[in-house]
Amino acid sequence: MFNKLFGKPGKLETKKLRAKESDLPETGIAEEMEGQLAIDVYQTPDEVVVESTIAGVRIADLDIDVSSEKITVRGERHRDSKIAGHDYFWQECFWGKFSRSVILPEEIDPDRAHFTLKRGVLTIYLPKVHKDRVRKIEGKEIKDD
Repeated sequence: MFNKLFGKPGKLETKKLRAKESDLPETGIAEEMEGQLAIDVYQTPDEVVVESTIAGVRIADLDIDVSSEKITVRGERHRDSKIAGHDYFWQECFWGKFSRSVILPEEIDPDRAHFTLKRGVLTIYLPKVHKDRVRKIEGKEIKDD
């Protein structure tokens, strides 16, 4: 069930997008890559928490959408310099656009959601909706004039 809700756990995965033949670059590579963000999702008594390592990403390059049952994180990691492909011995770091959508395991309050970015770790706090909580409400008496 976990994999149904969150997808396969693991390291950075990529989605390949096909290009039209007329869009082929001179190298003959017909794909653009978008990274799929690796995440951890856990709960506390009052929140669902989503964490991800996104080193090198600025807050200005993040777009986080939250509804009561789903969260989507999009962003882009920019490389400061261009390095030719033939100059690499290994290329494991992902540069470019990434995204991840997750259907949440329980209802949250999107109006109270917030996030922090500290030392390259994105932490998103999603307050749970406690439907079973009972609270007293107060009213006021309105007198007829």
